[in-house]
Amino acid sequence: MISGTIIKGIGGFYYVDTGENIYECRARGRFRKDNIIPLVGDRVDIEVNEKSKQGYVLNIHKRKNQLQRPMVANVDQVIIVFAIKRPDINISLLQKFLVYSEHIGLRIVVCLNKVDLDETNEAKPIEEMLSSVPYDYICTSVLEGIGIGDLRNKLVGKISVFAGPSGAGKSSLLNAISPGLFLKTGDLSRKTERGTHTTRHAELIKLNFGGMVVDTPGFTSFDLVDIKEEELQYLFPEFEEHLRCRYPSCRHYKEPECGVKRALEEGNINPIRYEHYIEILCDLMKNRRY
Repeated sequence: MISGTIIKGIGGFYYVDTGENIYECRARGRFRKDNIIPLVGDRVDIEVNEKSKQGYVLNIHKRKNQLQRPMVANVDQVIIVFAIKRPDINISLLQKFLVYSEHIGLRIVVCLNKVDLDETNEAKPIEEMLSSVPYDYICTSVLEGIGIGDLRNKLVGKISVFAGPSGAGKSSLLNAISPGLFLKTGDLSRKTERGTHTTRHAELIKLNFGGMVVDTPGFTSFDLVDIKEEELQYLFPEFEEHLRCRYPSCRHYKEPECGVKRALEEGNINPIRYEHYIEILCDLMKNRRY
């Protein structure tokens, strides 16, 4: 029995990298019986046939985290990639990515891509919003080579997941960061201004300078169904020092004498962040009713 990491899973086959070889494995039947699905990023024990380089997954080590979308495990950080233009940045979706990443407990780096197309400086209010939390962010352009070295430095020695909408340029960034990957890239649909889905499944990719990344399929929406409305306030880290409200159950919405709303009025909380906090809170409240 040897140990390794699942780097790819397709059609019931799991490709396990042991550091010396990559083995094509199936999961033992007991995983299906116990409703356990091996994930990309899982550390596993396998038994193999050295001649055929095939084997079986016998055991999955305890996970330090697990993402639902994309379905990967044991990630150190998330690189949230949004294009400023083509397609236009969706601030609401960006906020959901940030909240979900906080919920999972991942270190967050936001990548504002295609800044070479930003002729009207639309990135500025978004940078101000990210700085107010504060979140780590990088402005990048593959065409002009902006920020590529800074982004590469963030990846060294870590397992990172690249996430974001289709067309944001995730695969192009990875090709620029680590030449030789030759990941497939796609053009925007002229009709919808959305990217074509060039990544079909999650895969753990080794970088030539150290570290591993998961390039994931892009998507345009997702729901924060696993988050409780009373938990949401703690997923906006800049709220923490202002949670001095009259009512212990304050949701910082319509309640009087609210510390968060007072901080908003005094300019200590970014209005874009608060606006989207209320948007997400209302969605959670509506889902609870049904």
